[in-house]
Amino acid sequence: MVMDKIQKENDVKKLTKEELNTLCGEIREFLIEKISKTGGHLASNLGTVELTVALHLICDLPRDKIIWDVGHQSYTHKILTGRREGFDNLRKLGGMSGFPKRQESPCDAFDTGHSSTSISAGLGYAWARELRGEDYRVISVIGDGALTGGMAYEAMNNAALLKKNFIIVLNDNKMSISENVGGLSGNLAKLRTSANYTGLKEGVQSSLEKIPVYGERIVSGIRRTKSSIKQMMIPGMLFEDMGIMYLGPVDGHDIGAMVSILRDAEQVQGPVLVHVITKKGKGYEPAERHPSRFHGTAAFDMEYGLPLEKGKASYTDVFSTVMRKMGDRDPKLVAITAAMAEGTGLKRFRNMFPERFFDVGIAEEHAVTFAAALAAGGMRPVFAVYSSFLQRGYDQVLHDVCMQKLPVVLAVDRAGLVGSDGETHQGVFDVSYLTQMPNMTVMAPKNKWELSDMLKFAIAFDGPIALRYPRGEAYAGLQPYRAKIQWGVCEEIYGGGRILLFALGSMVETAEKVRTLLQEQGIESTLVNARFAKPLDDVYFRRNLDRFDLIVTMEENIACGGMGEQVQILLDGFGYQGRIIKVAVPDMFVEHGSPSMLKEKLGMDAAGIVKRIVNEKKD
Repeated sequence: MVMDKIQKENDVKKLTKEELNTLCGEIREFLIEKISKTGGHLASNLGTVELTVALHLICDLPRDKIIWDVGHQSYTHKILTGRREGFDNLRKLGGMSGFPKRQESPCDAFDTGHSSTSISAGLGYAWARELRGEDYRVISVIGDGALTGGMAYEAMNNAALLKKNFIIVLNDNKMSISENVGGLSGNLAKLRTSANYTGLKEGVQSSLEKIPVYGERIVSGIRRTKSSIKQMMIPGMLFEDMGIMYLGPVDGHDIGAMVSILRDAEQVQGPVLVHVITKKGKGYEPAERHPSRFHGTAAFDMEYGLPLEKGKASYTDVFSTVMRKMGDRDPKLVAITAAMAEGTGLKRFRNMFPERFFDVGIAEEHAVTFAAALAAGGMRPVFAVYSSFLQRGYDQVLHDVCMQKLPVVLAVDRAGLVGSDGETHQGVFDVSYLTQMPNMTVMAPKNKWELSDMLKFAIAFDGPIALRYPRGEAYAGLQPYRAKIQWGVCEEIYGGGRILLFALGSMVETAEKVRTLLQEQGIESTLVNARFAKPLDDVYFRRNLDRFDLIVTMEENIACGGMGEQVQILLDGFGYQGRIIKVAVPDMFVEHGSPSMLKEKLGMDAAGIVKRIVNEKKD
């Protein structure tokens, strides 16, 4: 196998042209086989094999810096830098990350996981290089989807100030400007980067400007005419108008063509964008036909591309069903997503009510303010978003929603420990930052029925409200316990004993297991479903302080600023003399791994919590 010749970075440069083409095929076969077993991001990686090989052919790693936007397309990069063996434990606890990680390899220049960041990071590297008087390439790779994020344009606007080389590779698999692939654009690219052309242009301009009276007018007229011609002939004028030279488009599956255009790009003194056309999922028919399904996939059957395990109804599925039903009942209900219609369960709503569905692209900040204005205009907006991505709209939630007390529903999916995607995607901060905000209500369901009830409550609520729920299978236990949702009121499920288990959302299931394990040791406890992280049920605590010697709060959120801290502040105000255990994520970024294994490692599983309780009782 040609792949066997790749043991470390830069080994790819030793291969012949024929071996390079063979290598790309072997990499695709390898990725399909491995990801079918471990799960991971498949379609994006299959589409960028040749692009990655071309980048490695012109770069000297780790001296040169390749920065991958989002980073889920970096699997080929990992193979070419000697990490092939790590794919057996891809995204598993203690194994290789599915994203670039600086601590994993010096060839990973920047940790990524969220979208639209690579141009900002690349520009920072380029300026650091110039300020330190160093010499290395900086290449940012960004997808067309990531260009829907405003941060990319903020970075490009700023990049125009740089007068030294900085390459931006636009990996495009669906933009309309892709139609301009062909000889004309390629020839224009070579012409405009050649030394002869650059010298001639500067010489003619200098000579014309010396003509008395009329020189500057002639130059100005030529510039206007040139711009008009370029608008017709060059598909990248958007970038040119921002001060970034545009080259391409080029076939992203032609290694030779890409190496050639990247060599041209290296001659540009300033920022330059290379437009590369790729096919997502290339080389695997199921992924080519259904690229969104294979964006992030669980283990699957290689022959047919079907999941190995049929998943049970998830919280996202429940949300999807209720949104579709509520869309029938309430003509004012509108749904918003930031490029995640399928991931957040809004596909059914979109199909049934297309005029009331809005996909704003990867633009969470815009989505929140857009929702606020929809609410101000008399609609009932629901913004469905992953917890880790809502972080990007913090200021808009605070300033545009909460300050105006607008009835916006934040459907916070993937709240808590999400598992394999790791640090950048763990949804363990939303309770802390949302409960800081005046006028905000934060709630979380204990099971699938309560999610349904809470979503209906949220849609009818007159004010800002966030409903957080976890990834994965919806808990079907505790079905008989379905008391009516009342604002700021918790739910006592089981009574007994001098220990209170006060759990939020997904941790109610864990608390139920804790209660059973304690009973096996002859220890009784009371189980309460918090329902609301804000407002806390102060009436319940005030009335029941004397019942408990030990109060255990449980949440899938960072401890700092979380529900446990808020409960402690409340109890201190009431003069509570008992002890408190706060079960929460410690002050750290949590690596990748299955949620169950992560909970065990963090002491947040039932056995770990029982151990803490028993030890506390002994002291």
